[in-house]
Amino acid sequence: MTTQPPPDLSGNVDMSHGGGGRAMARLIHDVFRRHLANPLLDQGHDATRIDAGSGRIAVTTDAHVISPLFFPGGDIGALAVHGTLNDLAMAGARPLALTAAFIIEEGYPLADLDRIAASMGRACREAGVPVATGDTKVVERGKGDGVFITTSGVGVVPEGVDIGPHRLRPGQAVLLSGPIGDHGIAILSKRQGLEFGTEIRSDSAALHRMVADMVAAVPGIAVLRDPTRGGLSATLNELAEAAGLGMQLEERAIPVRPEVAAACEMLGLDPLNVANEGKLVCVCEPDEAETLLAVMRDHAEGRDAARIGHVTVGQPGFVRMTTAIGGQRVVDWLSGEQLPRIC
Repeated sequence: MTTQPPPDLSGNVDMSHGGGGRAMARLIHDVFRRHLANPLLDQGHDATRIDAGSGRIAVTTDAHVISPLFFPGGDIGALAVHGTLNDLAMAGARPLALTAAFIIEEGYPLADLDRIAASMGRACREAGVPVATGDTKVVERGKGDGVFITTSGVGVVPEGVDIGPHRLRPGQAVLLSGPIGDHGIAILSKRQGLEFGTEIRSDSAALHRMVADMVAAVPGIAVLRDPTRGGLSATLNELAEAAGLGMQLEERAIPVRPEVAAACEMLGLDPLNVANEGKLVCVCEPDEAETLLAVMRDHAEGRDAARIGHVTVGQPGFVRMTTAIGGQRVVDWLSGEQLPRIC
């Protein structure tokens, strides 16, 4: 068998790579197909055929414009996979396949594009979910910012699973799968060149396998959400407002890594407002909480899962928290943009 030499990735992306001709075909072959090849993508059609099996179809889409493109704990390629898989998982869906559209700025190094595609391919293989089809566009120098990626996902929601804010009820327990704020602080430290004595890494991770085990153990889970932009505070305020109910949290119960807490204190940030990319919020009946915590703690992504509060009937639309010193504070929405280009 003849071994193919590795492609020459020493140059930069130019406008011909988006022109639909030979250069574009070589880019797709040398970068994207080399790292993302799988039977669905290999169909070679503009629309890929997928066997959905039984159940209801779940569809999601997400655009990724993060800066910097490479950061401690991840990069835009893996993030694009994790973010879309997690959106499907929050509906209780079993992911079937992803799509990916790349918008690349003229002049972007081919070697860095290859790193992104390789990371995306690894994330897909680790998750067991392929990129089934995609698209590539190149924009003129100065009219982009390196690489933007839009991913969509298709999944199947099992029969009997009904997850959403309409199922929130007073007295239900609020669970969190692990420490908050890692992603936002990792991005901020890389972007601003900040040193905190220890490297803070993004929590970017795919949660669909953990969610599948949670749903198998407790099919009646009421709500699942991933607290990305706006952090935990935005997620819980969104749920409280949608359901017309309140939330009561316990500050001491909310896990935050010491280095993240110290960085937030130094920068004047509230960890509750800082973005995450590998955590989930789960709302369930109180007698199901321990079962779900045990399931989460069996997974690396949920090892530090905790029960952090409950749903209340009083003060609808508000999230309140008992502080570490015993007082009460309102956990409000983040006002404005704390850190743009975070995901």
